[in-house]
Amino acid sequence: MSMLTPPGMGGKYRITGDKYPRMRRPRRRGRLLLAAVAAVVALGLIGWGTIQLIDVFGGSDDTKKETAGAKQDCAPSPSPSTATATAAAAAAALPKPAQITVNVYNATPRGGLAKETADELKKRGFAIGKVGNAPEEYDKKVTGNGILLGAPGATRGMFSVLGTQLKGTTQKTDARSTPDVDLILGSTFQTLDPAQQAATALAALGKPAAQPSGEC
Repeated sequence: MSMLTPPGMGGKYRITGDKYPRMRRPRRRGRLLLAAVAAVVALGLIGWGTIQLIDVFGGSDDTKKETAGAKQDCAPSPSPSTATATAAAAAAALPKPAQITVNVYNATPRGGLAKETADELKKRGFAIGKVGNAPEEYDKKVTGNGILLGAPGATRGMFSVLGTQLKGTTQKTDARSTPDVDLILGSTFQTLDPAQQAATALAALGKPAAQPSGEC
């Protein structure tokens, strides 16, 4: 073996001329690539964690909108005493049946219907005015159970009270200045609602409506 042969080469390489083989360590490319991937993943996890912390402590836009909506939905409701007082005032403002003068007109072909209905309304406490056939503009032309016709002010109470005696009526106003109300019986009218049912509906007019609980 030549003296120029590097130790440990076992004669595998023979040195000739004035050039020697260059001895380099193998590059560790695999480890470098793995380290780079690990660094990218670590940076991603750090960024994601930062965003989560911002959402937790600052609140996202959707969360803020939901919270604002919940606050609006949870507006305080009137106290029971206020609701009771309001209902009492509304009931006091309603006219009593005796304060309502009802003119009963028959717009159907059946005879005697207006008088029969007027007699029943009188038993229920209403004051009775005119009784007879409907005016020409309504005679045989009213569909449904009937029409409640009165001055514009009748819509503030008289229509509601009289309407408890007969479901399915239509409300209309005209230019009259008198406080009476017309009940014009229509083609589907048979009879007034049962007295007990009508009394229950009349009593319900003065009861307070159910108030929201205010719970969220």
